Amino acid sequence: MVDGISRRSVLCAIAAAGLLSACGSSGPRRTGGVGSAKPGDRVAALADVPVGSGVLVDMPGNGQLLLVQPAAGQVRAFNPVCPHAGSLVNPPAGGAITCPTHNSKFDPATGQPRSGPSRTGLTEVPVKISGTDVLIG
Repeated sequence: MVDGISRRSVLCAIAAAGLLSACGSSGPRRTGGVGSAKPGDRVAALADVPVGSGVLVDMPGNGQLLLVQPAAGQVRAFNPVCPHAGSLVNPPAGGAITCPTHNSKFDPATGQPRSGPSRTGLTEVPVKISGTDVLIG
């Protein structure tokens, strides 16, 4: 023991630091929104957005959007940050967009809240379809 610190305490601290660093992601954490994309920039291929569901799409500048296609040819985009606590929501499953943190559920077609603690809907981001691509609107 040196200055009241045992060898065991030092080894436990080193092990804990190693475990915590292993939990981190190797890339930058994505945040919601368009990042550095500008109107007219390509977001995704229309074929990559499942009809009746959706997909999270990485944007330049660490942004991320949730693209949904409630019906064939109708694509909407939402900032995937839950307005309740700031967690990123999951793509639609079982007919709802769900926040994994507090289980708020949102309508996939409108982004409006259905249940849970969030009283505010997801922020819509304008997009348009051009040929086979989805573009920032």
